[in-house]
Amino acid sequence: MKSQSALTTWLASLDSRRLERVLETRRDAMGAPEPRSLGELADRLQRPASVALALPWLALPHLQVAEALAALPAPASRGALAKLLRVAGDDADRALAAVLEALADRALVWPDDAAGLHTAGPLRQAWDAPLGLDAPLEELLADTTSDELRGILLTLGVEPPDGAAQRLVALVEHHSAPERILALTARAPAVTRKLLEARAGAGPAEPAQFAVFGSRGADLEAGARWAVDRGLLVPDLYGYGPARMPAEVTLALRGPGRHAPFQPLPPSPRTVYVTPREVDREASAAAAAFAAHAASILAACSTTPPARLKSGGVGTRELARLGKAAQAGDAVVRLTLETAHAAGLLAADGDRVPPTEAYDAWAEQEPPEQFAVLLQAWRNLPLTPTQARDGDGKALPALAGAPPCSGCLQARQGLLDAAAALPAAQGVEVASDLGPLIAWHRPLADPSPDGTPFATLIREAEILGVIARGALSAHGIHLQTGDEEGVEVECRRLLPRATATARIGADLTAVVTGTPSARLASLLDSVADRETSGTASVWRFSARSVRRALDAGRAPEDITAGLADVAAGPLPQPLSYLIADTARGHGRVRIAPAACVLHGGEPALLAELAAHRGLAKLGLRQLAPTVLVSRSPLDTTLSALRAAGYAPVAETAEGTLRIEKDRPTRAAAVPAPRGRGQGSGGRTAAAHPARETPGLGPAALAARLLAAPATLPDPAPFTGGPPFGTDTEEIVSGWAKLLTYSDVRQLAHAVDTGGAVTVEYVAASGNRTVRTLSDLELDPPYLEAWCHLRSDERVFTLSRIHGVMPA
Repeated sequence: MKSQSALTTWLASLDSRRLERVLETRRDAMGAPEPRSLGELADRLQRPASVALALPWLALPHLQVAEALAALPAPASRGALAKLLRVAGDDADRALAAVLEALADRALVWPDDAAGLHTAGPLRQAWDAPLGLDAPLEELLADTTSDELRGILLTLGVEPPDGAAQRLVALVEHHSAPERILALTARAPAVTRKLLEARAGAGPAEPAQFAVFGSRGADLEAGARWAVDRGLLVPDLYGYGPARMPAEVTLALRGPGRHAPFQPLPPSPRTVYVTPREVDREASAAAAAFAAHAASILAACSTTPPARLKSGGVGTRELARLGKAAQAGDAVVRLTLETAHAAGLLAADGDRVPPTEAYDAWAEQEPPEQFAVLLQAWRNLPLTPTQARDGDGKALPALAGAPPCSGCLQARQGLLDAAAALPAAQGVEVASDLGPLIAWHRPLADPSPDGTPFATLIREAEILGVIARGALSAHGIHLQTGDEEGVEVECRRLLPRATATARIGADLTAVVTGTPSARLASLLDSVADRETSGTASVWRFSARSVRRALDAGRAPEDITAGLADVAAGPLPQPLSYLIADTARGHGRVRIAPAACVLHGGEPALLAELAAHRGLAKLGLRQLAPTVLVSRSPLDTTLSALRAAGYAPVAETAEGTLRIEKDRPTRAAAVPAPRGRGQGSGGRTAAAHPARETPGLGPAALAARLLAAPATLPDPAPFTGGPPFGTDTEEIVSGWAKLLTYSDVRQLAHAVDTGGAVTVEYVAASGNRTVRTLSDLELDPPYLEAWCHLRSDERVFTLSRIHGVMPA
């Protein structure tokens, strides 16, 4: 509460522009309902789940400064922080100020009126041992008995005062002087001195194994007993694992020359001089090639939608088929499918993944507009689409619906930031050198599972032309800043417009330079087979390909006229002969559909049946004087004829009479009751509400919050405050006893409006997880919801929900 009060005070001191920046950078802490006061905003900003979502987007120096602050007593002074980081000189001081400013923009670190630096509580707890320091001596000895404290003081040669509290104060005061610790260590046995020096350099030891309760100190390391007797090491109260070294002892043994790491500048990769024209040329070639391949791949999906595996996703066999059809590699196929799916151009439908209606509009666009759609989708993909194998080397399907990967998003933004930070007219000599830069910009991002860090991600950027000649391309610059309009403008500048004509040769090939237009590609795909794609595409005509067009209902005259319209010159004579010869033999044998066949020896009777108006629904058609075919199944046709007064008989497949026997009546199987998520009244696994965003933008919300009283949130109804806003709030608060009123309001709002929320949930086993829930239904004492972590309906106990934040 003290930290929240300090944050509220600091937020109240900001101007509207600075508060707007805080709201924009911590968008994850917003949601519905919007905070009504700065106190409620401070409460949301300090929630553990909200801080956990903000951490992965920090660069290396931000995390280093945050860890150093977590190791210092709160609130820390700017001078103590600079001393711990060994910040000396104007440049380093400016770098530290910039880092603190960035952390303040995220409301993770903020100053007070006394120049102290406060850190968000969950951020301080993000490190179990910041800088390798364990808890201070006073905390480690809090449960030590008075007699044990007396023994330590006597061993140190200090007269023990009366009372456990006074003895603890005396021991802490003795160990607060580094020179005493060093002098004491100098008199220690060699094995003890070696142990202490190793522990001071490595930080707190991890518990090795469980010990028997009450066996304190029974399994101490060699040489540890001497240090324990003098308070240099403190064994666990219940004997778990090795003894712990207090922070005061660690700092004294490390000496004044040891400092916390602080790397304000990114690594310096090997760079080469590149001109903007060179970058544009390579980026244009890569983007044009990908756009052409993507159009071909999606056209192949339109012709024959890829099949899905039983386990979900598109397997390697279908990926290879699409790659062969479009003359594209596996990485390009995967990248196209994932970006098209994210852009809404593809969607799963049963056991297939066909294009959606949005694809038809996309296919009519020019290549620059098509490429811009897929490029924007790539920027926001919560996965690495070209990752073909998992950590065990097993092949991964595409479009498998893997859980969202926040680390993948961070890595992609880190790549864009790293490339944007390169000096002007400079590109990395080797693309893999961007890996260490990405690690500096996003230390918590997930590197590629293969050998070179982020190699898969960098290769994707090169395929899309975002990285060209080791530098950020023109459309990559706008992608990095999130300028969608700028991305579209650069795509139109770099990518040529579609080609509407083809050079058709006497060797029965059609060559298109550049990206073919949608009309041209559709025409050539219908009458020829594509052989190559890329900067130039080649189609080959054959009797089989022409017959395919004729089968689709196109007349030979229409095929010839269509090709003549798109040909750069007159149609070659061999192609005209091929079309005419193929059309001459087309349709000489016809196959008619029939569900059953009617035949008899009386042509007049069969003619009567064919002309009978009452039997029109059967779809009878006369093929010969004594043969009719019906579009209706045999039993349906048989019943209709008997109802019309005729006396037909049925035959078996072998042509013998079918003997009809009465079968005993049996009840149909009763279908299992449909649960939630099935039928028209329920919800399906694929239908989830979109993330609910605040009704006000950051600027308007900042102005409203600054105008409101800078107080803590209104008192909750269960602490004497005003009544609940809704019945749902009252029900939730009655069962979720661990939630604050702000959390109760947010969870109740999600239940009432159908929104999504993220909750901290403690299972019956004691495991704490963070889950995103949607489609909430209240059934006290339970909450039924769709769990995005498990991709299934789940039931949650309200009393086990420990926190609520926006999804």
